[in-house]
This record gives sequence, structure tokens and C-alpha cells, in this order.
Amino acid sequence: MGGEKVGKRIQMIAFDMDGTITQHKCPLGEENKKVLDRLAKLYRLLIVGAGSGSRIFRQMGGYPIDILANYGMQEWEYCQERGEMEVVRNISVRCDRESVDRRMDQLRRQFGYMNYAGESVEYHPSGCVTLPLLGTEADSREKLSFDPDRSRRRAIYPYVKELFLDYTVYVGGSSSFDLAPRPYSKYYALDRYCEERGLSHDQVVYVGDDYGPGGNDESIYRSDFTFYTIDDYRQLGTVLNEFLR
Repeated sequence: MGGEKVGKRIQMIAFDMDGTITQHKCPLGEENKKVLDRLAKLYRLLIVGAGSGSRIFRQMGGYPIDILANYGMQEWEYCQERGEMEVVRNISVRCDRESVDRRMDQLRRQFGYMNYAGESVEYHPSGCVTLPLLGTEADSREKLSFDPDRSRRRAIYPYVKELFLDYTVYVGGSSSFDLAPRPYSKYYALDRYCEERGLSHDQVVYVGDDYGPGGNDESIYRSDFTFYTIDDYRQLGTVLNEFLR
């Protein structure tokens, strides 16, 4: 999907971050910063992220770009006049921790994840939840080797979705599932951002790498937004070459 000529109607280019414009959880590199600088002269730019706005802002090195974070529960807007970011939306949804704990215990018993390090569930101030199958304090090497192609988690993904119907469930990180309270998702966030600014979907393209089953870009990939797939963040300029006039 994506990659076709889209003409001059495009007004905005929106991006996933990790794996798309940066290496996972690494700072924005000089080459892709140059790509963004060139694009910013012609288009509105936006990051649609799964993590918090503060984490995205730090990782981007303070780059002047609007940010939708936590699947749209946070919105950061760059103010040209003051040269700084402003938080214009910060939503927190109450989480029924007792219910989540009970369902996570059911998940662990069903699939044999009763041995874990640290806490069984990680709760975030926004109301988002992380289900770390190996626990919150698992060794990083163990996490990286646990499910590198996501096949282990995708095998039980339908069960987790059914168990947590009040959340949108994502195959997250290296050994976990991420939960966003409904209706929040990247599609929800991008659609609302466009509506509030008078942009139609055909005026926007999105670039992302996590578009497979359970990926946090999947909701946009399967929507009517034009989606440009990227599998190596170092290819950002190549993927968007037609926009670099």
C-alpha cells in the first residue's frame, strides 16, 4: 500500500517514529533530520506515536514538529512565535487495575507465563497498560531473544484481544502487549487531528513500519489514508523521494 504518485493535493506527511524516522528508542539522526527539514518547507509534518509526548520530544532532540502521543491521548503543538512546544491535550482515563490484574493472571495461567521478574503489569498515567510477559524487571537480553519475529505473541494475539475488549491491543516492544483504552488508536488520533484542522484524508500520507497484525500502525494501514511502508528507517529519503523536490 502506498508508494503511488499522489500529486500536489498532499498537505501533510505524518510519521510513526521508532523504526520509521529513528532507530528504536534512539535519537533522530542527522540524515533523517535533513529529510525532515526538506519536507517541512513544503508540507505540514506530524508524528503519531505510541509513547508519551515527553519521550518522543526528547528522542527527536527538540525538533519542531507537532506530536500526537499515547495513541492520541496527548497532543503537543510547536509554537513558531515562542519557538517551543505546548501541550494542548493531555487525557487520562481511569484504569480498573483489579480487573486488569485478574485478566492478566488468567492470560499467564492459560499460556504458562507464571514465572516473571518484577511486576506482572505496568500501568501508565494516561490509562494505557503494558502486559510484559516476562515481567517489568526481565533481563534485556532475555527480552530481545524471546520473540524477535513476534510469532509467539501473534499466536496468542486473538486471545488477548478477546480478553481485553475494552482496550485496543498491540503486539508491543520485544516481549509484551500494549493496551490503549478505547477509542484511542493511531487512526483515531490522526483522524481527529485532520478534522480539527480541516484536512481531508486524501490530503495526508502516513509513513510507518509497524503495519502487520497487532502493529500500532495497522489501524492507519487498513484505513483510507495513503500509507507508505518502510522497513528500514535509513531508507526514509528513498521512500519519500517523490516529495523531496
